[in-house]
Amino acid sequence: MAAENRFHRRKFVKQCLMGGCALALSAYTLNDFFSQDKTSGLRVGFRNDGPDELWKWSREAMWYEQKGRFTQCRLCPHGCILGENDRGFCRTRVVKDKKLHTIAYGNPCAVHLDPIEKKPLYHFLPGKSILSIATAGCNLRCLNCQNWQISQSRPEDLNNHDLPPELLVSRVSANTIPAIAYTYSEPLIYYEYVFDSATLARQKNIRNVLVTAGYIQEKPLRQLCGVTDAANIDLKGFTDNFYKKVTGSKLAPVMRSLQIAKEENVWVEVTRLVVPTFSDDLVDIRAMCDWLAETLGPGTPLHISRFHPQYKLEHLPPTPVETMLKAYETAKNAGLHFVYVGNLPGNPNQDTVCPSCGRHLIERSGYTIISNGLKNGRCSCGEIIPGVWL
Repeated sequence: MAAENRFHRRKFVKQCLMGGCALALSAYTLNDFFSQDKTSGLRVGFRNDGPDELWKWSREAMWYEQKGRFTQCRLCPHGCILGENDRGFCRTRVVKDKKLHTIAYGNPCAVHLDPIEKKPLYHFLPGKSILSIATAGCNLRCLNCQNWQISQSRPEDLNNHDLPPELLVSRVSANTIPAIAYTYSEPLIYYEYVFDSATLARQKNIRNVLVTAGYIQEKPLRQLCGVTDAANIDLKGFTDNFYKKVTGSKLAPVMRSLQIAKEENVWVEVTRLVVPTFSDDLVDIRAMCDWLAETLGPGTPLHISRFHPQYKLEHLPPTPVETMLKAYETAKNAGLHFVYVGNLPGNPNQDTVCPSCGRHLIERSGYTIISNGLKNGRCSCGEIIPGVWL
């Protein structure tokens, strides 16, 4: 009887341990959905959520490695560890036959011709048009996302254009469009499509622009910078708590991406969205601007953008005009030479002003250039204005 009781006790303990393991795995899965910190365990995006078969808009991914029975994505800091038929946190990368594949290759769900000022880029080919493309998916979960219908969708859930890199670049070239913007969702998660398209575009003297949150590992970013001419990188806040709460990510990799892009001679402009109660603290904005001035240089353009109720923050009001103007003054007082206020029509802080003599060199109304007084990248006083003007 004593031996039988010991057997039942061992069986009970074993079952508890197995149940605990299952609960732990579920916790890690949920943690990954909410991007909480983890030091061990299996990290997954969406388990067993891969398509039944790979479609024609698929390619083997460029940045991953095998870890025993699992596959680890090495593209972004999430570092998803995936099993067979699992889908990454970004929704665009799946494991089939023990290989990681992108299913966002040549299938943009959005294709538009935009003014380059809309990206926003104010010191890069002003007044020119740019072809903007995006696929579904994103590796962030921003509560205020303005393009959530595509960023929070799987590629197979949307209507897509059939536009592989060769055709994309051919059409841009035939229409004498000077640049391609990879934008709207998060271009870094359709990395292979961007890289191949940008490589071909370079051969045709077409410029490449990233509009990105900058959440990527260093090695793939450096490789992509080799075929990138300009980037607008969101610096959404300046604390880890903000990034975790609002975006489901971390601050440090974004700061490092800004440094890398600068090091790799990519023209960089920065956007800071000012969200009431989330990212409108002037002390935080000043700390961010001090860092930008010291690390990237005072000539780095900063776009302070007004929040309008979106997605999961529809209950918030638009950013007060007074807050926007205070944020502008804070940035200027930190020593940044080129600070712009966006999403606030009619405001006076849209022009490019010479930091030396105060002349309004490029006058804007919304996305329209009213006048451009730059001559070979200089003010009439001789001051060099940083940017890419030709």
